[in-house]
Amino acid sequence: MEKIELSIKGKKLLELYEKMALDGYKTVEGKFINKKDNSSSTFANFELRRFRDILIPYFKKLKIKSVLDYGCGGSNWELEDFDIKSTKSAKEFFLLEKVFLYEPALKIDQRNKADCITCFDVLEHIFISDIVKTVREIFRLSQKLVVLNIACYKAAALLPNGENAHITVRDPFWWKGLIDSISIDYPDIDILLFCSTRYNTIQLF
Repeated sequence: MEKIELSIKGKKLLELYEKMALDGYKTVEGKFINKKDNSSSTFANFELRRFRDILIPYFKKLKIKSVLDYGCGGSNWELEDFDIKSTKSAKEFFLLEKVFLYEPALKIDQRNKADCITCFDVLEHIFISDIVKTVREIFRLSQKLVVLNIACYKAAALLPNGENAHITVRDPFWWKGLIDSISIDYPDIDILLFCSTRYNTIQLF
């Protein structure tokens, strides 16, 4: 399977994220987050958990049996208590047979075609000239559904070079226009686009 080639600046940016995953990072408030601090690390949060009740009807309707978590961070689909009421893992909760993971900052690459591609809090971390090719890869890998969550605000984390970790911050309608222009080439793929203007303020397209 053909894989995308990042730009020179995109590759350098990825090196910074790899350094953050290995060494930890500073926040805009001056706090240092160690990689072992799982309560705060952006590489440990399973952001999809907040959207599980919205997603489950789509997974059932489209009979989703496999997922590729594109930019998974430290998300663990096998860990119990993804759903607090049932104590089920994410894999059990969504009745999945296979889960593939992709997180280049952690050297994890299981990119494969799947019924659903989830991509949570990833695109805003990508250098702008690499975004179109990244989104196109996501659509190429999907067989039924693409679920995107994009932060449209500055991050609490800083890159090792002092820049904000959300390197590409744009308005929700900028992202919608970009996704619309690409998704037209994939008419058989359903799309859920969540744009967050703040952590708890989300717009669904």
